[in-house]
Amino acid sequence: MPLEIERKFLLKGDTVPPAVATEPIEQGYIAVTDDGTEVRLRRIAGQCVLGIKRGISGLSRVEVELDLSDAQFEELWPATAGARLVKTRHSVRLHDTLAYVDVYAQGLSGLRTVEVEFPSEESARAFTPPDWFGPEITGAQEYKNRHLATQGIPDTVS
Repeated sequence: MPLEIERKFLLKGDTVPPAVATEPIEQGYIAVTDDGTEVRLRRIAGQCVLGIKRGISGLSRVEVELDLSDAQFEELWPATAGARLVKTRHSVRLHDTLAYVDVYAQGLSGLRTVEVEFPSEESARAFTPPDWFGPEITGAQEYKNRHLATQGIPDTVS
């Protein structure tokens, strides 16, 4: 099974570093279970995807994504009512990889996070974040997108 290995941080300050790409994202959750399984719909830069993730926390989670047609996405989208978020993803070059700066909108306005994906847990653990990264929030449940979409912005964000 494909693994997603990533670390997540708050962005320090309000300035997003220069990006090599910027994409709008609409994301909604069809199902979220207590064991960390989630089924989500995502439209990112016009591409529609059904994603399934398993695992509550830590660096690694199983992730499977399937492409959807626009019609399939539109048919399923109403099932995400009350569990949605909107953000803009800025892909920022960081050494030999990309950092993904997410700037949230609507009810999550003011929240800015940075995610970095890794090929292994060893490389994730060895990663030293640059100065423009803020506090690490990897594994913090209140900053998981599924939680943000259903519970809103955490109290700890000013």
